[in-house]
Amino acid sequence: MSDTRIEKIRALQVYDSRANPTIQVDVTLRGGACGRATVPSGASTGAFEAVELRDGDPAILGGKSVLKAVDNIHRIITPALIGQDATQQSLVDHIMLDLDGTPNKGHLGANAILGVSMATAWAAAQAVGEPLYRYLAKGRPVSLPVPMIQMIGGGLHANRASDIQDYLVIPVGATSFTQAVEMGVNIYHATQAILNERGALIAVADEGGFWPSFATNLEGISILAESIEKAGYRPGDDVFIALDVAASTFYHNGKYCLSLEDRTLSRAEFVDEMASWAKQYPILSIEDGMAEDDVAGWQLLTSQMGNQMQLIGDDVFVTNADRIKLGAENGIANAVLIKLNQVGTITETMEAIAATRNAGYHPIISARSGETEDVSIVHLAIATGAGQLKVGSVARSERTAKWNEGIRIEADLGAAGYPGRSMFPWLG
Repeated sequence: MSDTRIEKIRALQVYDSRANPTIQVDVTLRGGACGRATVPSGASTGAFEAVELRDGDPAILGGKSVLKAVDNIHRIITPALIGQDATQQSLVDHIMLDLDGTPNKGHLGANAILGVSMATAWAAAQAVGEPLYRYLAKGRPVSLPVPMIQMIGGGLHANRASDIQDYLVIPVGATSFTQAVEMGVNIYHATQAILNERGALIAVADEGGFWPSFATNLEGISILAESIEKAGYRPGDDVFIALDVAASTFYHNGKYCLSLEDRTLSRAEFVDEMASWAKQYPILSIEDGMAEDDVAGWQLLTSQMGNQMQLIGDDVFVTNADRIKLGAENGIANAVLIKLNQVGTITETMEAIAATRNAGYHPIISARSGETEDVSIVHLAIATGAGQLKVGSVARSERTAKWNEGIRIEADLGAAGYPGRSMFPWLG
């Protein structure tokens, strides 16, 4: 094994899939190994997420430049990490956390810290001669995830074309990751054909799914069920529907305000609304069905629907181990969306996944709406055996980079580790 001590760190301001600035970090080790990572950025962000540091000068890139965070990497983080062993991920991450000294990484910026954390892991993996997923697994069994694939975008991903943020499919009938992606591609093209036939297609949304024009939120679910059939699959057998409701974005003064339909619902009425969707269509998973600060709503949703389907907490948990533990104690959700940049380091992300499993919940590794060609989350999903991966649609290269990486890894591993339908105990 070559010398794994950190020799050089270089950060650059680059751009993500929404044409916003983000950070790329290169870490070089003394033995010559190198690692590169690029940090994603969310649009529908939770109030409790770690701070994404931006410069705030409206005259430069609309205030979104990240040059302060880049400078923090060069001026503060790099001197503290030169000479540190890159294979000691927890030590490297905690040095940065101590340098920041805030509970939300607001001093150095979670984007600065995460870029260095991810690039360090890539460099260490190269130094020991392992793919990143093997390196992160530390000898534990690995497995391919079941894809959760966006077909239609709404909410903040498509200028509020619908209140629901994402309409997705889960190809549970696939026998391999590669086949599951292929099924998603077929459904994607079927969805496009149906939207075109109805004159409902406007554009492509942030994550590659279609940006439609709908009269109701239920219309998107109906079209998705029709698309699954048009692609030659059986809804509720081969393929199920998933929704990312992102309820925090339309929760105001204790009410759920569905602007598309000009309706305002109480928490109990909104839970009943989602239950009615699930009675009509084969919905297997609902993400952020209630607002991040509506604890009573989450408890009601979980008690009423938690034994029927996957209820994912995103904004309410923000990949934070303490919030996940508290949520489990309060009977909130039964699954957790895991996003690296919500918490800001590889180490804390692993802790959040462990907390998720300790609660008896399912982890789902996820991308963000502002993405790059970085494929770290694919390796994370496989290394941890998380079982599910959500990266957006099957169009746009920042999305296909991740699906394609999974296909390549499966070609090396074989499909034996693909969980398929067994990932979802709600299916019986």
